[in-house]
Amino acid sequence: MHLTLKREATRPPGDNILQQQAKFDEFIEDFNARRPHQALDMKFPSELYTPSPRPYGALPELHYPFHDRVITVTDCGRICLRNKKVNFSKVFAGQDVGIKEVADGIWLVSFMTYDMGYFDFEANRLEPLEEPPFGPKVL
Repeated sequence: MHLTLKREATRPPGDNILQQQAKFDEFIEDFNARRPHQALDMKFPSELYTPSPRPYGALPELHYPFHDRVITVTDCGRICLRNKKVNFSKVFAGQDVGIKEVADGIWLVSFMTYDMGYFDFEANRLEPLEEPPFGPKVL
C-alpha cells in the first residue's frame, strides 16, 4: 500500500500543499471505494468498514496534586519555566504536564500518571527516564 501511495500520490508531487493534499484525498477515495482488495475477497474497504460504537472523547482535565506546577506544553513542544525553554516533545503540544522540583534545579516532568523524565535547570535539557513509560513491561 505504501509503495502504491508513493507512486500514485507523490510522483510528481503537487505544486503546493493544497494540490498535494488533493492528490492524497483522491488516492484515499480510490483506495477505499473504487479499488477491490484481494485480501478482502475482492471487496472495497468502504464496503466492510463500520465505525466504532465507542465515542471518542478528549482527555479529561489533568490534575497534578503532588507536583509543584502545571505547565502547558507549547505548540513547538517546549516547557517554559522562569524564562527558560526546555525542549520536550511536539507530541504533547497543548497538553498540561506536571513538574516537581526533586532536587535543587532538577525537575521531574510527568504526564498523567507517567513520569517522563527530568530536566536540569542549568543544562536546560530534558533527560528521559531509562525505561520508556509507555513501553511494554517485562515481569
